[in-house]
Amino acid sequence: MPQKKYLSILFLVLFAMFSACTISYKFNGASIDYTKIKSISIKDFPNQAPLVYPPLSQMFTEALKDLYTRQTRLQIVRDNGDLDLEGEITGYDLTPLAVQEDALSAQTRLTITVRFRYTNRVKPEEDTEQTVSAYREFDSNVMLQDVQDDLCDEIIDELVDQIYNATVANW
Repeated sequence: MPQKKYLSILFLVLFAMFSACTISYKFNGASIDYTKIKSISIKDFPNQAPLVYPPLSQMFTEALKDLYTRQTRLQIVRDNGDLDLEGEITGYDLTPLAVQEDALSAQTRLTITVRFRYTNRVKPEEDTEQTVSAYREFDSNVMLQDVQDDLCDEIIDELVDQIYNATVANW
């Protein structure tokens, strides 16, 4: 009987603890002091790669702005944000892979490379300049034009995640 009473009391205490307190975790990775940092300016990322896919610059810049809008409470401003992000697309490369017996490749790799500069006006010690890249492979018997938009979307998602993690996600 005392054991039942002990379990009942333990249950009530645990229930009261967990119903009275709420713990909130946010897994977007942002570690931003919103009392000091309120805005970010994201400049257009021009395509300076030797091989140019015309819509890439706009696709990339918009995806970057979208990620910061969705994952943070920062206001995107045209110039002079508390945080500043700028850079350029430096590579858009096709590489043949998996050469077969007939000397033709079975796969082709599309690689996009981006150089970015991040400035934190509140904490200048967090400023950084880095180059990131990502790739996807596709069958060589498929025309690039047929898969280019989908491949670029996937690569861009990975690149903007890398940039986000290198800037405001201080793990």
